[in-house]
Amino acid sequence: MPATVLKDPLGVAAVFSDGTSVSMMVNVTAGGKTYSTRNPALAQDMLLGLADLVRPHGDIDAKRTLNDYTAAIRALTNDLADQGFTGGATELTRAHLAQHWLRGSHRAALESLSRRMLARADDLHGLLKADVREMVDGRHFQIQRQSENTLAPYTESEWARLTRACETVVTDSYSAYGRARRAAEDGQDPLKGGWSEANVYWAYAQFGPVEATPYADWSPGHFSGLPERQFPYRKVAVSALLFPDASTALAYRLLLGIYTGIVPDGLDDLGLGDVDWAGESTVLLSYIKGRTAEESRTLTKRASRLLEQWLDHSSLTRRFAPAHMRDALWVRYVPRGVHHWVTTATSNETSQKWILSQGLLADGGGPLQLHLHRIRTTYDSMRDRRSWAGSRRATLDPNRSPQVEADHYLGAGTPEQQALVEEIIVEAQNDMLRKAEPPMVLATEDAATLVRDYPEQVAALGLDDTALADLVHGERDVFSAACGDYLSGLHGPKGKPCPARPWVCLLCPLALFTPRHLPNLMRLRAFFARQWDQRTAEEFMRNFGPHDQRVAEILAPDVYFPSATLLEAAAQVADSDDELPLRPEETTR
Repeated sequence: MPATVLKDPLGVAAVFSDGTSVSMMVNVTAGGKTYSTRNPALAQDMLLGLADLVRPHGDIDAKRTLNDYTAAIRALTNDLADQGFTGGATELTRAHLAQHWLRGSHRAALESLSRRMLARADDLHGLLKADVREMVDGRHFQIQRQSENTLAPYTESEWARLTRACETVVTDSYSAYGRARRAAEDGQDPLKGGWSEANVYWAYAQFGPVEATPYADWSPGHFSGLPERQFPYRKVAVSALLFPDASTALAYRLLLGIYTGIVPDGLDDLGLGDVDWAGESTVLLSYIKGRTAEESRTLTKRASRLLEQWLDHSSLTRRFAPAHMRDALWVRYVPRGVHHWVTTATSNETSQKWILSQGLLADGGGPLQLHLHRIRTTYDSMRDRRSWAGSRRATLDPNRSPQVEADHYLGAGTPEQQALVEEIIVEAQNDMLRKAEPPMVLATEDAATLVRDYPEQVAALGLDDTALADLVHGERDVFSAACGDYLSGLHGPKGKPCPARPWVCLLCPLALFTPRHLPNLMRLRAFFARQWDQRTAEEFMRNFGPHDQRVAEILAPDVYFPSATLLEAAAQVADSDDELPLRPEETTR
């Protein structure tokens, strides 16, 4: 549902795509300080624009983003109030805004946010004068500059140490948990069997931690009502074995991020309902990503095993936690403090204590700085791109553009990764040059004609007379052309048969097209037509556009082949996917 503007108190109410609702006020008190606006008239006009920027009409879909916008409202309205302006948006002048934005006393991001709200309010209600709107849409006074260290990944040695520490904590704590559970199964009621270690484990497994409900509220006649001095085992040590504490949960949480690369906010808010078991060992994990809303991912085997282990490790905790917390994935028990059951994200203080306790050091020698977003960045940076989509030129994440990845990820890699980036650039440039070359087309099966018409291409192939004859007479045919060298490594590993799809040959410099290939070229053209019918124009051009243009160039009437020959080839086409060697996901049925 659309967001609404609140008049008293001044603010905006919104419901986000994940179902959470929030009311964000312009006048707030936080940390003992009060933040408010001294120009409520202009603030309310800006809220009109802000409400329409929230989903479903806009792209705002997180509380922290909404908070940034209200901060921008206070920054603009209060600065203008200091200048003596207390009117609404209809009374704003270019001088008012220029004086505010030129001060440079606020972040560039706040200028961008205030411009968006004013522009949207004007779109909806026509509040701004024409010259003021022109200025709002114009060039920013404060330019946002990205930090050179944005999302810098951990080095390979830091990454290895962090991974090893998490795996050690997870393995050791789970082993201790298993031993304690088995001891609890052999124990009995301490009132009957006395205070042995196994009986203490039995008591915890039956009634939960001593300090927390329901153990703490147990009948006074039972052993939980005994004085502290009659409880011979350290409660914190015992509870940590059966009920994973914050440090253990953090190790699991970090390791799952290391194994999957899922964004931090996506992992922090996971619940049991987000874990979908597809078979005995495969997990489909659904999560909320702040920028793109709901997403899902099929986990790898080791990530699935880790998640399954955590669910078992936290099973006792989940049994005794309050009912409204049991569905949270990261529910844990904290023996000290007012609230013993916790589901929220681990605090920075706890994270730093964990780093110190594990002795994790950065390459510079100081304590490793734990930043959850760097885990995702490092995961992306460490992946071998050839294993994602068959090409090192593929983006790391389909939700990001190549420009975003270049700015935030590829520029911050290790020397080995930077060398790979250089290789990618060279390959891309070579691709552009290859695509610009005209196709090698022969109207007859004559090797001499090939040498005469395409001397440079033939020289590049490096074939002797026998190999040229084989090429022209069909001994080296693939689906849509004759291939100069199956093992060139142009589209796959060098020395291995080329794995390219049938249409890729259309733009390959090793391809030779002759009259015998015309029926298959016609079949490809029909395939492209079917793809066009079931895809958007953008999708089609991204996947097949250059290849469709090339086949149209080859099959142009009376250019390479006479019209009568083309019509004869077209008559052999049934316009069916069965005519092409397609994978299931490539069919158009």
